Amino acid sequence: MQIGVLTVLYSQMKFTDVLDKVKGLGVSAVEIGTGGYPGDAHLNLDKLLDDKSAREAYLKELSDREMIISAFSCHGNPIHPNPETAQKADDTFRKTVQLAQLMKVPVVNTFSGLPAGTNGDKMPNWVTCPWPPHFLEILKYQWDDVAIPYWKDTSAFAEDHGVKIGIEIHPGMLIYNVETMLRMRSETGPALGANFDPSHLFWNGVDPIAAIRKLGDAIHHVHGKDCYVDPLNTRINGCNDHTPYDQIPKRSWTFRTIGYGHDLKFWKDFVSALRLVGYDHVISIEHEDAMMSTDEGLQKAISVLKEAVITEKPGEMYWA
Repeated sequence: MQIGVLTVLYSQMKFTDVLDKVKGLGVSAVEIGTGGYPGDAHLNLDKLLDDKSAREAYLKELSDREMIISAFSCHGNPIHPNPETAQKADDTFRKTVQLAQLMKVPVVNTFSGLPAGTNGDKMPNWVTCPWPPHFLEILKYQWDDVAIPYWKDTSAFAEDHGVKIGIEIHPGMLIYNVETMLRMRSETGPALGANFDPSHLFWNGVDPIAAIRKLGDAIHHVHGKDCYVDPLNTRINGCNDHTPYDQIPKRSWTFRTIGYGHDLKFWKDFVSALRLVGYDHVISIEHEDAMMSTDEGLQKAISVLKEAVITEKPGEMYWA
């Protein structure tokens, strides 16, 4: 297993400077944004698709530093009710899959997206409970009429290109927990799996270790990000919280760098659970800690993961 980083945290820096910086900290893999919410500061999607020599030069910068690309990321909403928004996200995703095939990048990360509540609505509609009864009508429309047909086609497209899809399980999206992840995978096939980010599960009351065990080989990529759930605020308001992220004292939860939401023992259990289900790729650090500088947050996250990550293959069980 390797330690990686989503390079969005250094979007203001040149790509080669980012590589030098994170390599010096002990990182051996990078996750690159190709558009959508992660942006494309470190990669020109159209240029690399069209220019073989540009692709070779790009990959050489990595190989010269003995680094790999763990995934491309293009999180967006390809099933948004606004056709232009949906089309843009879909175009970016499909181009990213094509580039991933050409550059031998194994996974493309994105969101499941979220449709409207019914045909003709203008905004996405997130349903998290079964009552009043119209909620179930919304869910039936979203799954049967929009999301399943889209992701069946898109998963087949990715599989044809030899690329896996990493859906980030995320609140506000149709796939937001283990159940919805596995439901979509059962409808679309094994090319679609999870980009597993424990930070989005903590504040929903999910045990990430149990989630890993349930998902098994449906985990295609992993994000390293922690979350602190504030017991004082959750006792009053619960965990569903639309307080702005920068109002940390008032929030029920906040993203933290690895080790500042959960201790080293958790992260060792996390890595061990991943190994138990056969995951041996990259834990890609996503820095979104508003209480730390980017440099300090990344350094502290790497320090914890260096203690937790298992890098060698298991030895012979001479005692058994």
